[in-house]
Amino acid sequence: MQLDEAGRGFSFRAAGPLDMRMDAEQGEPVLDFLRDAPDAEIARVIYEYGEERLSRRIASGIKRALAEGRLRDTLDLAEVCRRAYPRGHQRIDPATRTFQALRIHVNDELGELRRALAAVPDGLTTPAMVAVISFHSLEDRIVKHTFRDWERAGLARILKPAPIVADEGERGLNPRSRSAKLRLLEWGVARRSKAGKYRPSREEE
Repeated sequence: MQLDEAGRGFSFRAAGPLDMRMDAEQGEPVLDFLRDAPDAEIARVIYEYGEERLSRRIASGIKRALAEGRLRDTLDLAEVCRRAYPRGHQRIDPATRTFQALRIHVNDELGELRRALAAVPDGLTTPAMVAVISFHSLEDRIVKHTFRDWERAGLARILKPAPIVADEGERGLNPRSRSAKLRLLEWGVARRSKAGKYRPSREEE
């Protein structure tokens, strides 16, 4: 819901403060990070969490805009991102990846996901179903690898090797679902053996 509130600073299409915190009572606003961090650290965050190939150019532009007093809200930040790109058609708004990266960093979203997955083994009875929806490739990669590790350890079996995605009808009704990926795992049941039988889980052994 926070993404719909321009006042929280997540949108690059509406003016808002440079905040981006999911919980306004915790952590540092993104403006504090941009002011305090060196160019190289900002570029690293944008590259690692946004997979943005022009991260260094954007980081330099951010620092320059701050020094010149031109970075006052989310629209200013979006403009810095757009100026970093050469002229020509872009498939997505040039600000998309940078805003994603800064939001992930400020809220430690990948750390939150890893901690949530780490709590799964102690929070389930056997058998149980585990369903995780991710919204970008960095999250999905963590879920995929964690599920594989559990399956290889004989703790669970993956129900579908590929993630479930929204069909055209659902994307039409709910545009945000276009980036969602659902992965399913059955806890406490090992994957099938080559003979077609289930290998027992550790709990069953």
